[in-house]
Amino acid sequence: MSKLFYSALSFLVLFVVEQPLAVGQRSELTREFIAPVRVLWQSGNIANTEQLLKPGNGQADLTNASICVLKNEGETTSSILLDYGRELQGGLEIVTGMWSPGNTPRNIRVRFGESASEAMAEIGEKGATNDHAIRDFQLQLPWLGRAQVGESGFRFVRIDLLDADAELHLKEVRAIFTYRDIPYLGSFHSSDERLNKIWQTGAYTVHLNMQEYLWDGIKRDRLVWVGDLHPEVSTVNTVFGYNEVVPKSLDLARDVTPLPGWMSGISTYSMWWIILHYDWYMHHADLAYLKEQQPYLSALVKQIVSKIGPDGKEMMDGNRFLDWPSSEDPAAIHAGLQAMSIWSLTTAAKLAVILNDRETQQTAEEAVSRLKQYLPNMGQSKQAAALMALTDLAPASEANTVLSAGGAKNFSTFYGYYMLQAMAKAGNHQGALDVIRNYWGAMLDLGATTFWEDFNLDWLPNAGRIDELVPAGKKDIHGDYGDYCYVGFRHSFCHGWASGPTSWLTEHVLGIRVTAPGCKEITITPHLGDLEYAEGTFPTPYGVLKVKHTKQPNGQIKSEIDGPKEVKIIRN
Repeated sequence: MSKLFYSALSFLVLFVVEQPLAVGQRSELTREFIAPVRVLWQSGNIANTEQLLKPGNGQADLTNASICVLKNEGETTSSILLDYGRELQGGLEIVTGMWSPGNTPRNIRVRFGESASEAMAEIGEKGATNDHAIRDFQLQLPWLGRAQVGESGFRFVRIDLLDADAELHLKEVRAIFTYRDIPYLGSFHSSDERLNKIWQTGAYTVHLNMQEYLWDGIKRDRLVWVGDLHPEVSTVNTVFGYNEVVPKSLDLARDVTPLPGWMSGISTYSMWWIILHYDWYMHHADLAYLKEQQPYLSALVKQIVSKIGPDGKEMMDGNRFLDWPSSEDPAAIHAGLQAMSIWSLTTAAKLAVILNDRETQQTAEEAVSRLKQYLPNMGQSKQAAALMALTDLAPASEANTVLSAGGAKNFSTFYGYYMLQAMAKAGNHQGALDVIRNYWGAMLDLGATTFWEDFNLDWLPNAGRIDELVPAGKKDIHGDYGDYCYVGFRHSFCHGWASGPTSWLTEHVLGIRVTAPGCKEITITPHLGDLEYAEGTFPTPYGVLKVKHTKQPNGQIKSEIDGPKEVKIIRN
């Protein structure tokens, strides 16, 4: 080898070692290439569509033997709609062949969709948008080459050839699936396959949102919304165990929100930040990390306390928000904010004890005593009822009357998690299982592979599936519904805050509850309801805990438990 080669190699080594920042930041994400599973629709002159369903290798070649051809005659446009089988986060890789006349790029239009109908819509039609992610765009494709484009959440892709009197040769149209390549350490399997699929779908929904940061949605709301993180982090702890995306996201929320600001402009979201840190500590017991939060935590506690009136009534400013379905009910919001103030300050006092911060502990505990002297009216709001039950502002049995009315009617994908938790606190585990089957299960019945930003049982009558073009006379469950900021196709069909049943099933059916920091103690109290058996795993810092519960002929439950020796298991 020449001296020139060695000289260049030495320079590269020195450059990387002495100037690591210049090399760039390494991504924690993996890219996987996925072929479509079917051609859902096509129009115009198109041949050999089965070629696009083959795995592919990402490489153009000179044989041009296996090619899908789109041909425009005059102004007629040839178009194709591809289904990748499940919701994905990422983009698209298009590999082209040889057409004539050669070397002339072809102009195409690409539309991503979380539903088949979204991929067919025009921008502005029924809320179709390029907000957060450009999902409808035009580009040029090279002759005998490759293009990698796009960044969105999608399952369906429509491609239109735009050039008149032209051919487009497609060798491959593969999705570029971008995700964290991490194992599913937690698991759930029971005698009800519907519940099994719901658990897995919730886990997958959050997994897709575990990008550089923990997002709420992969098409829209590709942001760190702190309140939305709470159900997501519960799922992360249940399924994946420790992952750096959680502290990274919590720190981002803190760093971009100097006090006296509220995270995301919402007082409850700053409260959720406190609760999230306690949950994270209970699972992972990282005291050094918790100590990093102490200055912000103590100041935030004082800020929350300053918004409590002398009569113990909350007076939170900023955006007074629980979730979207309750956003037009001021009484419910007030009751929820009263409960959230209690929850967050009670939690802050526990954190202060861990941090040996007596001043913050005392400030929080005194405020909680005042807050509990004022009792708001929950009315018929399931959001308010859930939060008041969870914070002992109202008896769980009283809240359960509100929560059980109409079954899953008036549930929401975000606060549904807390509604389920309150039903469990009241001992209504069977009712909660029925809601999970009927509410989250209904999304699966409509073709969902991830859970949605919102869902309403009133949308169900005469609704078409999301994995088909809407038949004549049917309602478009995506384009025709939605509300507030998620009207029509702007509605996100992969929203991490909707994953609540995943952690709920592990906590209440498998009965696994962390009762000492770092999972050093876990209490197991199974509730099978109408299930014959349930089994699964749960990640701890010391390894995976395994449980299996089987209902005996006399109704008693036989439990088999195998956990790491460092974890104390308490059976109830």
